[in-house]
Amino acid sequence: MIVTIQPSAISGIINAPTSKSSMQRACAAALLNEGKTTIANPGKSNDDLAALEVIKILGATVTEIDENQITITSKGIQPINDEMNCGESGLGIRMFAPIAALSNKPIVISGTGSLLTRPMNFFDEIFPKLDIAIESNNGKLPIKIKGPLQPKNIAIDGSLSSQFLTGLLMAFGKAATEPVTISVTNLKSKPYIDLTLQVMNIFGYEVTNNNFESFLIKPVGKSTDKIIEYTVEGDWSGGAFLLVAGAIAGKITVNGLDTFSTQADKAILQALIDCGSTISIQEKQIDIGCPATGNSGLKAFHFDATDCPDLFPPLVALAAYCNGTTVIEGVNRLAHKESNRGLTLQEEFGKMGIVIKLQDDLMLVEGGNGVNGATVHSHHDHRIAMACAVAGLKAGGETIIDEAEAINKSYPDFYEHLKQLKAIVI
Repeated sequence: MIVTIQPSAISGIINAPTSKSSMQRACAAALLNEGKTTIANPGKSNDDLAALEVIKILGATVTEIDENQITITSKGIQPINDEMNCGESGLGIRMFAPIAALSNKPIVISGTGSLLTRPMNFFDEIFPKLDIAIESNNGKLPIKIKGPLQPKNIAIDGSLSSQFLTGLLMAFGKAATEPVTISVTNLKSKPYIDLTLQVMNIFGYEVTNNNFESFLIKPVGKSTDKIIEYTVEGDWSGGAFLLVAGAIAGKITVNGLDTFSTQADKAILQALIDCGSTISIQEKQIDIGCPATGNSGLKAFHFDATDCPDLFPPLVALAAYCNGTTVIEGVNRLAHKESNRGLTLQEEFGKMGIVIKLQDDLMLVEGGNGVNGATVHSHHDHRIAMACAVAGLKAGGETIIDEAEAINKSYPDFYEHLKQLKAIVI
């Protein structure tokens, strides 16, 4: 699929997409809840749909009430198949593997696309310590596991991802019969663990967070016929692209983003403030626009994205229009995404005339010299496609995006939302 973005002035009001981070965690918690869960504002991205398929395979029943609500009924982990596919969702594979291991039935866990090449060595290291038998493909998918998982006091390295910790916390919360502690070193993406703990609290689990260095999980016992109601948050990850679009190409209002959210990518607000955009922030409404002098009035900024690496693509699109050299920290978090995002951003934005330098853990973006229209490639990475599209809104010519359907992984309505904001998208 090829999408063309023509230089556009945008305006209007748009609702942010739903958060796949929130949706997938809700699906996992609903699977573990022995009873009924209603989920309002459910996501419809590829990752969300993959999560729903996984919980069905692990024993849940999913009923769509209408487009704004689904019901999930579960009796716990009771796999109906000996294989589950997590699609291309990094969160899905890392979160659902420990949860699937609560069953004593062997199950093969696989995925698609870039997920097949992403490292999963932590399963080989940690699962045997929890009495889970595992056969892996040299630290890659597919893996075969057989539980049941036995919660024990363990220590893990959180430097690669917080997503595996999310799965362990949920699995331990379900299976613990006495207090048990997970100790963590080098934990990254701490706000995502806050989101996990928030969801677990809503579903009745008791976890004490000791400064992100250890987590004490208390047994809660079994629950039956317990009805939980959960509303999926607006997505700051997808919303960041809309906000950056407003900062460089017009004046818009984005609704549905909770400024009190624990989502890591809420940090985009600080970058937008620092670069000099015109911004008004309310609890669930953000008005955003370029300065009175246009996007030429934006200035370079310094931003630490170590705990929110998904912000790199929209930050680069923003920095391309900021006068001076923007410095973004946290490049080491980009190697094992849907693409190697540091190199991919450097390559694709280079086609648009933007010089990006990678120095150790830093990305330096030389902006303010104009952005060229160009033919770019998504590298099958949803965030790269969206970053190029946003950057193309004020480029000197049309921007053609190849493999543009990559957005379906997280934000399938992205191009339609740009059109609603009066962008010219073909």
